[in-house]
Amino acid sequence: MAEGAVVRTVGEVMSRSVVTAVPTETIAVVSARMVDHGVGSVVVADGDRPIGILTERDLVRCAASGGDPEGTKVAEWMTEAPATLGAEVSAGAAFAKLSEAGYRHLPVVEDGALVGIVSMRDLMKVASIEPVTHPGHIEAPKGLAGVIVAETEVGDVRGQEGFYHYRQYSAVELAEKRSLEDVWHLLFEGELPTDDQREAFLAEIRSHRVLPEAVRRELPAIAAAGTELVPLDGLRTAVSLLGASLDFQASLDISADELRRNAMQVCAVIPTILTALYRLRQGEEVVEPHPSLGYAANYLYMLTGEEPGAEEARGVEQYLITTIDHGFNASTFTARVITSTGADLVAAVVGGIGALSGPLHGGAPSRALAMLDAIGSPENTAAWVRDAVENGDRIMGFGHRVYKTDDPRSVLLRSVARRLGGDKADFAVQVEQAVVDTLAELKPGRELYANVEFYAGVVMDRCGLPREMFTPTFASSRVIGWCANILEQAGDNRIIRPSARYVGPPPPQPVPEP
Repeated sequence: MAEGAVVRTVGEVMSRSVVTAVPTETIAVVSARMVDHGVGSVVVADGDRPIGILTERDLVRCAASGGDPEGTKVAEWMTEAPATLGAEVSAGAAFAKLSEAGYRHLPVVEDGALVGIVSMRDLMKVASIEPVTHPGHIEAPKGLAGVIVAETEVGDVRGQEGFYHYRQYSAVELAEKRSLEDVWHLLFEGELPTDDQREAFLAEIRSHRVLPEAVRRELPAIAAAGTELVPLDGLRTAVSLLGASLDFQASLDISADELRRNAMQVCAVIPTILTALYRLRQGEEVVEPHPSLGYAANYLYMLTGEEPGAEEARGVEQYLITTIDHGFNASTFTARVITSTGADLVAAVVGGIGALSGPLHGGAPSRALAMLDAIGSPENTAAWVRDAVENGDRIMGFGHRVYKTDDPRSVLLRSVARRLGGDKADFAVQVEQAVVDTLAELKPGRELYANVEFYAGVVMDRCGLPREMFTPTFASSRVIGWCANILEQAGDNRIIRPSARYVGPPPPQPVPEP
């Protein structure tokens, strides 16, 4: 620690006013109490001893189960024996504990008695990594793992809980109950639309779907470039051209309303660009947007030239909803960094596309599908998986940096795949179970769960999407999340300018004569 550094403790930043409940109270009563006090969790106590914690996530799970909140007790849904902190623990250590575990709140105890509660928001105000070399410099872990770099109202991921949300709603529940346009409205406007708001929003989207003529003229050349079609490369070029043709200005120099209009234009036209590039590369005519189809159905229509069935359109729509946003991932962070410089919206979106094109981020649902092809048939599953585990081979579509339990996106898409039916859906379920069983046998304690890519490939394949369009389809929805973050960053901006720790030869050294 640098000389003179001040260490803040949990006791200094915690809230001493703790909203509590008892195990026998009903979910309805405690839920109302949380709303009244504006808190995201309550500590369940036995006297002054914390015995559980009940969070908003638990309330969502309870509601999703169909339970009656008037008759369901807190004890049935709380997390028992919650992790706690001592008041003397440093804010930095507490920050690390919450970040690593994915918790949002932790009770604070002294001698076993509840004395307060500390939240991630409390710690964000003071948490820092201790200086190592130069006063004023802080050192962060590689990849900024666990480091909070901003506050956001767009959404969050709780990896330990297997839960993520868009604003105040479960992303999975939104995918189950709402249209993509409704979720788009939620991210841009902060609320789900009324009927009148929805109609106005849909009309705005439709008005921006058509390609500007300056972009349309250049698409054949973009599609023909290179020896093979790389849709994200073509999209990156076309979006840059779009911004130039529409005279997008630096976000620092325009109003919030104009920046929002830019965002609507880009998000609405990207599906048109992607499908046009694909069809041109195949030697086919571009299909114009359908004026009466929703986002997902129109995407499939422009790609294939035929109106899709309702089930296929809904399957793709649910996939798109699950991928709109996912915390401060690499592409979202990239878009916000570029926005923080005051650059125009297209520059930030192009940066996001570039980050998404990397295989360590955008991934490739087609690789998980290729694994199913390699296994071949159900009778080969057990032997193939066993061989892969024993040889330490990577199992495509499994594992995620954030989730340490079931990936909620994969759980939803599994149900979508089963609803759509087909041999691949049943085969995928069998492979997933074989991976779980084989790991339990050969590598006990190593838990590996299917991620979003595993069933995404099955769903998109069943709905008629070609494999080279899987990741671009991901980009067509993720741009909505990028733009929501761009609007938020621009609305309360400060340039993002971290430091690096120099590790080269010590300077200054004399410059040798030539």
